[in-house]
Amino acid sequence: MERVRIDKWLWAARFFKTRSLATDAVSGGRVQVNNTRVKPAKEIRCGDIVVVRVGPVRRTVEVTGLSDRRGSAAVAATLYTESAESVAEREQAAIERRLARPIGADLGARPTKLDRRRLESLRRAQRSGR
Repeated sequence: MERVRIDKWLWAARFFKTRSLATDAVSGGRVQVNNTRVKPAKEIRCGDIVVVRVGPVRRTVEVTGLSDRRGSAAVAATLYTESAESVAEREQAAIERRLARPIGADLGARPTKLDRRRLESLRRAQRSGR
């Protein structure tokens, strides 16, 4: 096998859980082959550079093997090699996500019943124009 469709390869390499998700990602422009936006039927070869965005994660990989069948994770890992810059970028993003404060953390503790009643009376007063 010297060529395989990009959507099949992404599915076989376990970047996406289903082939239809891989096809949607390629059609949506979240996958580039050799710095070019491609269609799902694009055939790739060994040595091609593929950039894949899955959610906030961006990976740059070189195709080292071809498969149109989905196998184990160990087999899928042999189909590509990720660039050092891509690995460093992913690790840095993971650290930043871990250190980021969760949404709503700056609101303080949960309001008591008395606090909720006071807030509601302020809102009612604001709506009535007092």
